[in-house]
Amino acid sequence: MQSGGVQERLASGLPGWVPDEARRYLLHTEAGLSIRALARGEGAHASTVLRQVRRVETRRDDPLVDEALKRLVAARLPADPCPKRPKPEDLDPMTAHPRTLKKAADPDAASVDREARRILRRLSESGAVLAVAPDLDRAVVMRDLPDGRSTRTAVLDRAMAQAFALKDWIARRAGAGRVATYEITAAGRAALKRLLAEDQAARDGFAEAPGRFAEQHRDWGERHVAEDGEGRKRIRYNVAESPLAALARRREKDGTPFLAPELVAAGERLREDFELAQMGPRVAQNWDRFLTAGVARGMFREGAGSTGGPDAARARVAAALAELGPGLGDVVLRVCCFLEGLEVAEKRMGWAARSGKIVLRIALVRLRRHYDETEGRYGAMIG
Repeated sequence: MQSGGVQERLASGLPGWVPDEARRYLLHTEAGLSIRALARGEGAHASTVLRQVRRVETRRDDPLVDEALKRLVAARLPADPCPKRPKPEDLDPMTAHPRTLKKAADPDAASVDREARRILRRLSESGAVLAVAPDLDRAVVMRDLPDGRSTRTAVLDRAMAQAFALKDWIARRAGAGRVATYEITAAGRAALKRLLAEDQAARDGFAEAPGRFAEQHRDWGERHVAEDGEGRKRIRYNVAESPLAALARRREKDGTPFLAPELVAAGERLREDFELAQMGPRVAQNWDRFLTAGVARGMFREGAGSTGGPDAARARVAAALAELGPGLGDVVLRVCCFLEGLEVAEKRMGWAARSGKIVLRIALVRLRRHYDETEGRYGAMIG
């Protein structure tokens, strides 16, 4: 068969749930399409495609990922008319015949999503793992109970487990053994949130795709706030809304937090003033003026920081940005106020990758010192 026919047959026959990086890997390794040709055809950079291909090749050490890729190829490309002599490890120890993949049909995208709602929910439970034996067509979800016993909570087809592994929803745990165990990944938890949000949107009669995909990045929590004349009220809020929350969970090599609690509080304090001043992106503002020390200092009246209201909050933001200056003020404005991710902020400011978090920490240190010197550690805070 001609190379072009192989490429067309392989590309058009893959199920919709197959990730782009796995599809590109198969087109490169099985259909012979070069990295540059793949990049040109899909509008991506050649280094990006090469990195994806190498990542998938590395993941083939996972038996489920390797089986999934072999199954996808075997179902769509003709068998080799001159097969190679099988290796000893490829022989079935019981029959001494080459191992063959089961001829079960590949799952479709709807089936994968349907099973993900059931299995990923079980894997999200404490102490739950997916156990896969090499000679069984099914995998089971096992969960350790507090009394030391284990119980089976779900069963799924091996082909479905292969799809989960290829989509990076589950990852093999460290350790050797005949029975491989898998646990849910961060991507799997995000996918579960998205699927559950789709179900909720369908029940509520809404079907906005952006809202469903945004739900997978949210982490809902509850807290109590005091209201005048009504006592304390419980509210629901998104813990992961601010990029500072994600950075605050990171740890240094010695176990200390990457951002100290007082630095996170300083960033949230700036954001509170920003929101109170109604200075969001919907309001036309010349942000260059806020990052120019002389202009920013002239934008607020003397003593305005000691009074309440939007004008005073605007003055406090202008004073803080004037103290930080261009660069440091820009990064805290984007990350703390506009809630931009560090990668987006680095790209827009033309910085090197992974440099934003260091600059942000320096900016937060100076911001905290500014607040301590001007209004005290707890001055002018809303909460």
